[in-house]
Amino acid sequence: MRMITFFLVGLAVHVVFFLSIFDIYFTSPLVHGMTPQSTPLAPPASRLVLVVADGLRADSLFTLFPNGSSRTPYLRSVIEETGTWGVSHTRVPTESRPGHVALIAGFYEDVSAVAKGWKENPVEFDSVFNESRYTWCWGSPDILPMFAKGASGDHVYTHTYPAEEEDFASTDASRLDSWVFTQVKSLFQSAKSNSTLKASLLEDRNVFFLHLLGIDTNGHAHRPMSQEYQDNIALVDMGVAELVSVVEDFFGHDGRTAYVFTSDHGMTNWGSHGAGHASETLTPLVVWGAGVNNAQRATEPQPYKDGYLQDWKLEHIRRVDVNQADIAPLMASLIGLPIPVNSVGVLPLLYLNNSDQFKAESMYTNAIQVLEQFKMKMGQKKEMTLPFLFTPYQLLTESKQAELTRKARILIQLEKYNEAISLCQSLISLSLEGLVYYHTYDRFFLGCSVVLGFVGWTSYVILVILRTHASLNRHPNLTKQIPSHNLARLCTCVAVVITTFLLIQRSPVTYYVYCLLPIPVWYSVFKECGALTDLIRSAPTLPLWKCLGYFVLVAFGIELLVVSFFHRAMLTVGLAVLSLWPLLSGLFGKAKFRSLSWFLGCLCLSAFPLMPVVGREPNLHLVTCAGLLTFFTSACYLWSSRQRTPLHLSDKQQFFTQMLHAAVCAYVPSLTHSSLQQKQGLPLLNQIISWSTLASSIVIPLLSSTRLFHRLLSIFLSLTSTYLLLSTGSEALFPPVLSWLMFVWINIEQEALLAQGVSGRQELSTIDFSANIDITKIRQLKLDDIRRSYFFVFFIITAFFGTGNIASINSFDPASVYCFLTVFNPFIMGGLMMWKVIIPFIIVMCTFETIQVATQLSSRSLFLIVLVISDVMALHFFFMVQDYGSWLDIGTSISHYVIVMSMTIFLMLLSVVTHILTSKRLILWRKPKMHFP
Repeated sequence: MRMITFFLVGLAVHVVFFLSIFDIYFTSPLVHGMTPQSTPLAPPASRLVLVVADGLRADSLFTLFPNGSSRTPYLRSVIEETGTWGVSHTRVPTESRPGHVALIAGFYEDVSAVAKGWKENPVEFDSVFNESRYTWCWGSPDILPMFAKGASGDHVYTHTYPAEEEDFASTDASRLDSWVFTQVKSLFQSAKSNSTLKASLLEDRNVFFLHLLGIDTNGHAHRPMSQEYQDNIALVDMGVAELVSVVEDFFGHDGRTAYVFTSDHGMTNWGSHGAGHASETLTPLVVWGAGVNNAQRATEPQPYKDGYLQDWKLEHIRRVDVNQADIAPLMASLIGLPIPVNSVGVLPLLYLNNSDQFKAESMYTNAIQVLEQFKMKMGQKKEMTLPFLFTPYQLLTESKQAELTRKARILIQLEKYNEAISLCQSLISLSLEGLVYYHTYDRFFLGCSVVLGFVGWTSYVILVILRTHASLNRHPNLTKQIPSHNLARLCTCVAVVITTFLLIQRSPVTYYVYCLLPIPVWYSVFKECGALTDLIRSAPTLPLWKCLGYFVLVAFGIELLVVSFFHRAMLTVGLAVLSLWPLLSGLFGKAKFRSLSWFLGCLCLSAFPLMPVVGREPNLHLVTCAGLLTFFTSACYLWSSRQRTPLHLSDKQQFFTQMLHAAVCAYVPSLTHSSLQQKQGLPLLNQIISWSTLASSIVIPLLSSTRLFHRLLSIFLSLTSTYLLLSTGSEALFPPVLSWLMFVWINIEQEALLAQGVSGRQELSTIDFSANIDITKIRQLKLDDIRRSYFFVFFIITAFFGTGNIASINSFDPASVYCFLTVFNPFIMGGLMMWKVIIPFIIVMCTFETIQVATQLSSRSLFLIVLVISDVMALHFFFMVQDYGSWLDIGTSISHYVIVMSMTIFLMLLSVVTHILTSKRLILWRKPKMHFP
């Protein structure tokens, strides 16, 4: 197979493996076609006011000042006198879109909803707004449109401010919330002179939704412990008090308005959210008004062991915690709406102040609504499965469903309301378990298909390595033990059988991909089985003990990398072991200076995995120091190498310009953050420098000399300049330290090559990336090349985790992108943060490309070993996903699997980019030729 064909096939296979995890674990839980269910009794409220304070933590609302006063006196009085309160527990991902969907539609979107971000309903779903008579919304243009476009009819009215107002550099982000409160007051004021509007407002089953983004914006910009964040909370409290007064005055204090105050997610101390930390998942819930219980005094210890009641001085008031999705059926019950058909929330009865009959009827409606989803899901799965293969959920068969619903209805008729409520809660629990059962029905089948393809692909790559890049004794007469046409017929028959089976079951298109992919992969494996025969025949001539030693070391090394995904400190252990390599291999005696440089470089790099992942305060002095370090190390290198590799004048000018540019870029973050702290906004000049640096970071190296170290230095300077602009602290020192170690690695590999006795070794200073490769000098793989490949994978993992990234959304500080933009734009901000992650990858990739050239290997051979190592790691995580029982452990392993697969795909794509970066050159002007000795 030619290199380009192999590359494209490998890329396609890994993309399939990457996407498979989302199909297996993150498919949409929604089903359609259910009948809306509503309580037959009259509701206690005619209208509902929903206030969502975006990014508000529970402790920020409930905690008192040291003197015993509250920053939210109005809401505190509601908690202690007229309402019911609790903590709403959100789920990962703690982002705005999933949080609002859970609140208003009652179901939890899958983790891939983060990728959808804030689009307008990529998946259709029902919501409280959709079921209402009219809904008026005020707030962010990122949130409101998705519910308006998802509603049937035109009864949802949205009022949003311009997206440009969501600026982290704003002088006062709380004005976003002031705008919302002002607009609400204007609506009711306008209704006094607009009879049509007034008539609509006086209808029942109306919802008023206030989305308050100021707290979230101030939290991102200034951190939740800042005065700006705290003052914004106080402003919201005053705004809610005025809102209640306006609403009650307009409706004549009729006692028919219910109020719900909550948040979509919390926020970490360092101003981010998205993961599962308690500060992100614990949000406040305060409900009062029509149909809601007044504050209940706690006469006995409450069943909460988290210590928050004591911290918040609320141990004397009954606390009622809910899951975030439970709020949707609560709101529907208060104003008599059908519960959203996709809701998985359970009505929290302790919030209701109504008759036992109303509570029982409401719970029965909730149970039937969830059961309808279960029936639809079971019916869909039954239709898509052959009868003799279908295994129903035994705890809730059709007869059991009929029995439970009939019994619940009889209990209500007999006025045994408490028993009916208990039975309905059991029915809801069984229905939810059944939904999960059918939602994951095909998980094991798909997982086996993917594993079969994964193992087959890894086996194929190993056989290709043995056949084309290993020095084995070839036996042509034994290379085809299975006739090719018979093997093709067998594979075709298997493919036909699988396709027929999937067609009968009406399986999705992706199922065909996952089930059929292993067939051509294993066909290729069996065609290459002659390489395995060659290995067995060559075994007597191989150093078996040395091979076994390498195998054990690599296996241990892979396990160390896997553990490092859970404990970053293992990378420090690995770097400490790697630092001893010259001593253990005997290179120290032959190249003491380089060995000592390697030792010091590994130890310096080993400090980064020990640094805090998140929660660091910005330290822009370290960014400036990193820029100066980059400038002086580059200057020292050019000065020391001026005799061995002289530069043309234009190249000298370019390097000097790049060095000055790196120094400037190191100072820009300090100027930017100083301007933002003084609330003067993002300076235009800083923004121009940042975007122009980013745009030119790949182009500028192509203008430099293609001599090995000159091109690498240009790449380092160009990428480091961009990295400095995206840094806020100690991570800015990572590229200089990493690049130092990579330069040492290139040099010490030359010494290792010399120690192996490889003839025709070329001096590094004379290597030109653009020179034609002498095919006669390309050598076969040796055992030591496995070590080189492992080093590369180790440094790639270190490049990711060493800068402070973890498999969590909240490990990325939004302040990193403030030199580029401050107006909220999740996709541009995410792209910039992704580029920050990729920059160390490119540095390591360019080093690996250099080592392949310097050690006289083809560009394909070492990379094949890298593919095997990374695929083994990914397969390891895939098996861990199957073994774990808790969703938290599954989610962690899935995120690690996604990272490894993303890295593998990135490496395949970046291998092309780095080849261009190192070997190509743009000639913008003609210059005289120079001959180097």
